[in-house]
Amino acid sequence: MAIILDHINYIYDADTAMAHAALSDINLAIPDGQFIGLIGHTGSGKSTLIQHLNGLVKPTSGNVYYNGKDINDPDFNKKELRAKVGLVFQYPEHQLFETDCFADVCFGPKNLGLDKKEVELRAYEALKMVGLPDEYFYQSPFDLSGGQKRRVAIAGVIAMKPEVLILDEPTAGLDPKGRDEILDLITSLHDKMGITVVLVSHSMEDVANYVERIIVMNKGKVMFDDLPKNVFAHYKELEEVGLAAPQVTYVMQELAAAGIPVTTDATTIEEARTEILKDFNK
Repeated sequence: MAIILDHINYIYDADTAMAHAALSDINLAIPDGQFIGLIGHTGSGKSTLIQHLNGLVKPTSGNVYYNGKDINDPDFNKKELRAKVGLVFQYPEHQLFETDCFADVCFGPKNLGLDKKEVELRAYEALKMVGLPDEYFYQSPFDLSGGQKRRVAIAGVIAMKPEVLILDEPTAGLDPKGRDEILDLITSLHDKMGITVVLVSHSMEDVANYVERIIVMNKGKVMFDDLPKNVFAHYKELEEVGLAAPQVTYVMQELAAAGIPVTTDATTIEEARTEILKDFNK
């Protein structure tokens, strides 16, 4: 197991009148190589949760283990952890600061103490991997579009050669084309590098076509943790907490209610198409 969260609790403003629980008794195992969707509405605790995964936040109680070691032990190397468990923030402006994109992507590998040649090779490979055109390498990252900034931010983490890639709302503010491009990029990175991916979103629609496991957060607790089709089967409960299943789930439910003999657990348009045509091909 790459990451284990064992009875994690986190209280904001502890020991004050404003104290409130952000996370309550979280128990999760995140295996190597899995593609996970972490879903929840604003305030559900998902962003607080991911900050525990690479030690940015220390739990009020409970333990976080990375490859069998407690990351909050005094002798644990958190600098090394953050190279292995990379976090891409929701707003790329929060982690882009250099004068040009190439220098920005070099920053992480340089801090690992690598020599100049290795640093620049990693930066070049990472920028190519995320599909940023060469002509933007030496432009200011702040002159780029939202989608391009996200590519540079992802490249900055990829250049560290992480084992786990965590992305906090990577499609926020993007148009449908930009959203699909970023999600396709993340899927490609997962497939090519074999790394663990935790994709944070408030949109079931965003993750339906990509992830193999969905963790749903609500009020600081894990509401569901299962295969997408099993989570989407609880679409009414999801609606009650301000979430929704993908549109294809509702379509299949309506077809079944109309008496058409289809199963309702399709999670993608292609699965729904195959299920619908199955009846016509009899």
